[in-house]
Amino acid sequence: MERRIFVDQMGRSIEVPNSPERIVSLVPSQTELLHYFGLENEVVGITKFCIHPDSWFKSKTRIGGTKQLKIDEIIDLKPDFIIGNKEENTKEDVDKLDQRGLPVWMSDINSFDEAIKMIEQVGLICGKESESLKLTSEITQRFNEISTIGKGRSVLYFIWDEPSFVVGKNTFINSMIEKIGFVNACDLIRYPNLNDLPNTNPDLIFLSSEPYPFTNQHIEKYQNLFPNSNIILVDGEMFSWYGSRMLEAVSYFKNLKN
Repeated sequence: MERRIFVDQMGRSIEVPNSPERIVSLVPSQTELLHYFGLENEVVGITKFCIHPDSWFKSKTRIGGTKQLKIDEIIDLKPDFIIGNKEENTKEDVDKLDQRGLPVWMSDINSFDEAIKMIEQVGLICGKESESLKLTSEITQRFNEISTIGKGRSVLYFIWDEPSFVVGKNTFINSMIEKIGFVNACDLIRYPNLNDLPNTNPDLIFLSSEPYPFTNQHIEKYQNLFPNSNIILVDGEMFSWYGSRMLEAVSYFKNLKN
């Protein structure tokens, strides 16, 4: 079988067959992308957090969590292509797969543009190049149409409670926030503790549904911390799932009550 060499988003070279036939996904949002590409028969393994689509969650072999992979079970599936992510998966697990000679393609996504490149690269590897280019073109066009939703207002986006962690720069969520016209009130990088931020008075507070499941019961607490801010519960998948979910996110952002 003819094979090709690809360089992933971490600069690692892997060799995979043309149109892989046994794919394992280590990341929920990228699993959803593979489903969008119609790779029902090709995808043989997913994580326990790959809840979309539900039919795959119920039928595909689950190979552990994103940060606690069951390496032996992945090996038993005899994958010819594995797709992971630098932030979601541990270096230790990826190294173990590398040591077994398995082709692991790693995404590293900290911006909208890097997500677009990931979609196109995965489409190329999986023999779905035309589908991926059509998808990225539509995502880009539709995001351009909603670039002023935020109206330049400042937002502090929370991903965890007790301790309170927020989204900073050099993250995909930050890129999505800015892509739709908001300004991130956090100038620090990655996911700093709220206590590390200087005093800030953002227009909006976004309490995300994931990874920490903020609910209505948290609103009063954060309203007391930020009395002048509008507190909003938001769907974390729409802000943090890179891949085909970005297309669905456009409609969500259009209807975001802010």
